[in-house]
Amino acid sequence: MSLFFFVLIVALATYFTLRYRRRVEGEALRPAPHHPLWLEVTWVVIPTLLVLVIFVWGFRGYLRLSIVPAEAYEVKVNGQKWFWSFDYAEGAAVVNEMVVPVGRNVKLLLSSKDVIHSFFVPAFRIKKDVLPNRYSIAWFHATQVGEYDLYCTEYCGSKHSAMLGKVKVVGEREFADWLDAASSAGEGMTPEEYGAKLYQSKACYTCHSLDGSPGNGPTFKGIFGHDVKLADGRSVMVDENYIRESILTPTAKVVAGFQPIMPTYQGLLKDREIDALVAFLKGLK
Repeated sequence: MSLFFFVLIVALATYFTLRYRRRVEGEALRPAPHHPLWLEVTWVVIPTLLVLVIFVWGFRGYLRLSIVPAEAYEVKVNGQKWFWSFDYAEGAAVVNEMVVPVGRNVKLLLSSKDVIHSFFVPAFRIKKDVLPNRYSIAWFHATQVGEYDLYCTEYCGSKHSAMLGKVKVVGEREFADWLDAASSAGEGMTPEEYGAKLYQSKACYTCHSLDGSPGNGPTFKGIFGHDVKLADGRSVMVDENYIRESILTPTAKVVAGFQPIMPTYQGLLKDREIDALVAFLKGLK
């Protein structure tokens, strides 16, 4: 329709420009002819009908996007600097990789723990602002198994471009198996092994290296049992209590040379997970 009217209007404008151009210098203007009533009614009624059709068509699409089906499976999504976390009713909690079943409606209950983020999955044609102190709602129906890119499209700080994730769409049986495994994560593993897994799955690596190189936060290499200088001039021993406090209240004792930008993991980590991370850091020589 856009192409039709583009060609029509440009063609008519070109024709009128050539047909009614002034041919003789100083030629007197002639009075405009009377406009037929049928022509004026036609060019008002037809565009009005087209706009109404497009409005109804678009509004129905808007309603489909906005109203979540009653039987949709719900996933709680949290955005914070600079990662995504996903909580499932069955107890599973993962970071930066949301796993969902294929062929089912999935409802997303989104909120932010700090600033405005924006949840964007291009393959699903969904983008929703994620705001602090309120919930946003979106939903989708994935029809193909696979992995799909997830982005934050609202500038949220220095690591905004690294706030990446995946949406993994799997079969119903595989989803059920994954949900059982994720809900009982860490079973059969030593605390150090479970802590190493959490270091990856909770995205600690985005700010804290294991090779001694500084990032947005201090390296974890050999940090346990040593004194670190704080931003306020004090020194403190890195022990179990310091690590726990830094995970739950990261701005309480900020290491000198680094900004207080680490988000709190209060409510995101269970005591067993914190214990595993402590055990992992203690083993890093």
